[in-house]
Amino acid sequence: MPNVSIIIPAKNEGQGLPAVLERLRAVLAERPAHETHEIIVVDDGSDDDTGEVAAKAGARVERHPYSMGNGAAVKTGMRTARGDVFVMMDADGQHPPEKVPDLLDALSGYRMVVGARTLGTGTGAHRSLANFVYNSLASYVVKHPVLDLTSGFRAIDGASARRFIYLLPNTFSYPTTITLAFFRAGLPVRYHPIAAAKRTGKSHIRIVRDGVRFILILTKIATIFSPLRVFLPMSAVAFVAGAGWYAYTFATARRFTNASQLAIVLAVLLFALALISEQVAALRFDRSEPQR
Repeated sequence: MPNVSIIIPAKNEGQGLPAVLERLRAVLAERPAHETHEIIVVDDGSDDDTGEVAAKAGARVERHPYSMGNGAAVKTGMRTARGDVFVMMDADGQHPPEKVPDLLDALSGYRMVVGARTLGTGTGAHRSLANFVYNSLASYVVKHPVLDLTSGFRAIDGASARRFIYLLPNTFSYPTTITLAFFRAGLPVRYHPIAAAKRTGKSHIRIVRDGVRFILILTKIATIFSPLRVFLPMSAVAFVAGAGWYAYTFATARRFTNASQLAIVLAVLLFALALISEQVAALRFDRSEPQR
């Protein structure tokens, strides 16, 4: 039974995958003898020889009959993994295999270690700006600094990860979901700096399409994990607007307008919605706790 399962989602990565696997095997060979490993490559409906080159390199290959998404590939890897610890990394060469031991060593005392990309490595200026926005929003939601919300390079306690498989989307946004889930569940998360390389081959991410989708997913999962942080500011804005407009109209015309009434009622409804949503979120995580 392996101690560590290394999960690599791959779609049309036949060009760069052999070099990644070769470097990874060289690194794992230097690990202590009591630490055993398995490498799982999930071929997400590739049109090239991704699955064949992975099998030839000695990896265990799980295949999707058609492309189901990066997140779906990671979930397949989690479900079939036999290790106690999962390491997720990309097949395109951005995540240095030489840093896998650092993530594993840093996991001591934590449930997840994220390889946080240092500024300006592995991404262009537009993606660095987008990641800054994402990280800032996530930090606000979880009330803890989030250094790299979208990094797919991470080591995770397997039992903890399996608790949240049902929440993970099938797209590239799975790192966001599992990060917020761990913070919400009170599981300690650590960030370890890495210098990401430029990917081999063509990226499957589309900036506009996936950027808009990512913002929508981030908003959705923020309301799932920490609804008070979303609805309370909206309620406060509505109340201040209503009360402020009432103060103005009363001072100038001795009137209480419909607009003021609507804004204040909206504030009350949003506040009630925040309380109810928070209770629902708490019940969701209580039920996800493993039974002993």
